[in-house]
Amino acid sequence: MPIYCYINKKCEVIEQVHPVGKAPKSVTVDGVTYKRYYLAESVSVPASAGWPLTCYASGVHPSQADELRRHFDKVGVPTEVTPDGDPVYRNAAHRRKALKARGFVDRSSFI
Repeated sequence: MPIYCYINKKCEVIEQVHPVGKAPKSVTVDGVTYKRYYLAESVSVPASAGWPLTCYASGVHPSQADELRRHFDKVGVPTEVTPDGDPVYRNAAHRRKALKARGFVDRSSFI
């Protein structure tokens, strides 16, 4: 279930878990009313996100780590792969090339 943010008049933010689409517009906690804080929920990763980036989502099983390394070398996108099978991307451009080499599309890459 997703986490939803709420803010009160003192700008104090709380988080609550609700089923998808079932989050109320306001909640009362200990007599204090909080309104849904959509801005806090839509925060994205800043462009200066910590590079290099270890990507667990595009990783493989640890037993396939060597195979993934060889694939990256073969297609001309040398990429470090952790022993756990997770690729380490040096920057956004490297990430795009490496994902493309595997047939993946990153819809959050703003390209």
